[in-house]
Amino acid sequence: MRESLKVSDILALGFMTFAFFLGAGNIIFPPQAGFLAGEHTFSAMLGFLITAVGLPLIGIIAVAVAGGGWKGLTRDLPTSVATLMAVLIFIIIGPAFAAPRAGLVAYEMGFKPFLTGAGQLELSLFSVVFFAIAMFFSLSQGKLIDTIGKLLTPALFAALAVLAIAVVVNPQGDIVAAQGAYVDQAFTTGFLEGYNTMDTFAALMFGMLIVDVIRKKGITSESQTCKYLIYAGIIAAGGLAFVYVSLFYLGATASSVAGGASNGGEILAAYVLALFGPAGQIILSTIIILACLTTVIGLVSACSDYFSTLTDKLSYRQWVVVLSIACAVVANVGLTQLIAISVPVLFALYPVAIALIALTFVRRFMPNPAMAYRVVLSVSLIFALIDAAKILGIDVSLFNVLPLFTYGMAWLMPTVIALIAMRFVGEAKSESSHA
Repeated sequence: MRESLKVSDILALGFMTFAFFLGAGNIIFPPQAGFLAGEHTFSAMLGFLITAVGLPLIGIIAVAVAGGGWKGLTRDLPTSVATLMAVLIFIIIGPAFAAPRAGLVAYEMGFKPFLTGAGQLELSLFSVVFFAIAMFFSLSQGKLIDTIGKLLTPALFAALAVLAIAVVVNPQGDIVAAQGAYVDQAFTTGFLEGYNTMDTFAALMFGMLIVDVIRKKGITSESQTCKYLIYAGIIAAGGLAFVYVSLFYLGATASSVAGGASNGGEILAAYVLALFGPAGQIILSTIIILACLTTVIGLVSACSDYFSTLTDKLSYRQWVVVLSIACAVVANVGLTQLIAISVPVLFALYPVAIALIALTFVRRFMPNPAMAYRVVLSVSLIFALIDAAKILGIDVSLFNVLPLFTYGMAWLMPTVIALIAMRFVGEAKSESSHA
């Protein structure tokens, strides 16, 4: 059997990977960040690209290094802890935040612009219909996702490319002064905003799907699998970077057309209307609704598939129904409110995902991997909870002495120190156990 893929297969694999990640958060957060960053857009964009492009790419590579699965990533943790982490990640990328957010973006950008005086009733009706359609497709265990994705993703990317060119050729406003945290902390604020895409979480789960696709193409060698996974990740990262850069610039030049906007969805909708008029809005709305629908189908299918392995009483199809209903209920919170609720949770758990990825690459240097994983992940979680508490408005000024505390990254230095310390802890025990 050939242990190589054709160039066309590699490109298709990369575009599929890009399709996995191109969801609601990838579209709504860059315009908002660019809008607020203003004259500091470049610095904010660099920070955002690190967490929204760099970390997901590294996460996919970590999955390959670990052997292509969640069990490989967490093999040095107790099974109960590894399962709890997986459940939390699936809840976050599923019914709690990512899936309802995709539905809300579809409403804000694809449906609301055509309404006058839209209120809670319209949002509720749209949520019911949208997630009922997602449930219908998910019940077939995602058999139609590939077909939809092959047609939809190129169309969405082409539309965003046209939009990017239009923004550069005919910007709708001047770049103005930075606002809020972007005035003095543009880079770190952009870095933290990248958490909102949730793509580092998704990379840990999607990476396994991509590995399976590669193996179904006849690639059995681990080194070849890792190589093609890296190729796919690089292609996807390039596509995501292109989308983010163009949307950042869109937001930075949106001051005159989106002055009262409260989120990135409203900014993008207002900008497209100003650029192309009603016709452009119809085209963009259709693509955005379908893109978000495909994302939700994938997320609901993945979550249902995993949760059905943990329960005997609820089957895959029953989980699809439960999760679809849950998504519709959560979606009625509203986009701005849902983002506000999700931010503290992301601040608490994202550093743990980053630490897990880092451990995957340095595991070979750890004399006692089991101890290293327990200590490093615990340290990252404890200090990340301090950052999350600050976001919630809790007084944690006692920890002002921590490096990077004021930037919302109190977890970073303690986690790095724990990683270094674990390189030298447990060595004697490890040697004696191998004797």
